[in-house]
Amino acid sequence: MKTSFISSLGVADSVRTHLMRMQTEISKLEKEVVTGRVADTGLALGARTGQSVSLERDIDRLGGIITSNALVGARLSATQSGLKSLSDLAQQFLSTMTAAVAGAVDPEISKADAKTLVTTMTGVLNASLNGENIFAGVNTDVRPINDFFAAGSPAQAAMASAFQTHFGFAHTDPAAGAVDAAQITDFLNNVIEPMFMGADWTGAMNWSEATDETISARITLTETTQASVSANTDGVRQLAMAGAVVAFFLDGELGEIAQDAVIRFSASKVGQATVSIARVQAQAGIIEQRVAAASDRLQMQIDIFRGKVSDLVEIDPYEASTRVSNLLSQIETAYTLTSRLRQLNLVNYL
Repeated sequence: MKTSFISSLGVADSVRTHLMRMQTEISKLEKEVVTGRVADTGLALGARTGQSVSLERDIDRLGGIITSNALVGARLSATQSGLKSLSDLAQQFLSTMTAAVAGAVDPEISKADAKTLVTTMTGVLNASLNGENIFAGVNTDVRPINDFFAAGSPAQAAMASAFQTHFGFAHTDPAAGAVDAAQITDFLNNVIEPMFMGADWTGAMNWSEATDETISARITLTETTQASVSANTDGVRQLAMAGAVVAFFLDGELGEIAQDAVIRFSASKVGQATVSIARVQAQAGIIEQRVAAASDRLQMQIDIFRGKVSDLVEIDPYEASTRVSNLLSQIETAYTLTSRLRQLNLVNYL
């Protein structure tokens, strides 16, 4: 028979080692209780760790697109508000022009309403959201529409030059009183309208600093869409033309017959603008619906992926809490045992 000696120091060291191991374990369990996930994904999943990492990456990517879609939705909502304001302005001005064609409105009132239309329209189109001009196309840091009534306005200068070139005298010259309806109508249709509807809108007339190209946004992993409306759309050009010709040419020396022709031309163009703006509103509304539907689909995918991640890495919080309680009890027992072992010495025995 062999007798082995066990010292109190050896027992104390053994307890201390076990205590350190339990403290490490309880730190891990406390982390799991707080996060609801395994503390070490690689250790818990082994070969399936890559699957968890891939799912987490997809969740982050889809979440980023949803966040981007929220910004797109806000921009489109602001765009719709602006388009509605333009539509209301067009309707109001159309009412004024219709009455003016019937002779029920004084030309001075028509001219004042036209100035109000152009000024208000400019303010609406120069609106911004989060520091970006929403009607500027891709030039979001540039105000899209210049002030037609500002001193030295290139747009006014271009219209005045066009009249001077076409008739041989200025619209403020008394000779303008001899211009008849056919002459002014021909001038408006063949000179002024191409200036607004053609390249001069952003060129020589310098009405617009916006780009025809609009912002594109990725609303799903495989789908993109337009996310803005440019101030260069036909409806905006037609509305600006309808207001500008009345505000500018009725402020000259045109005779009553020529003024009536200008008002009829304006009424026709504002009617076209109303239709064009309504079409753009409908298109923007369709895009809004697409963005909202895309976000809903992405959220469904995220929920599915989160369910799969949950199956892989999430733990039962009640079980983890029970294990924490058990370990705490064991640690307290170990501390008590260590204290008693320290009291086991020869001096106390003697």
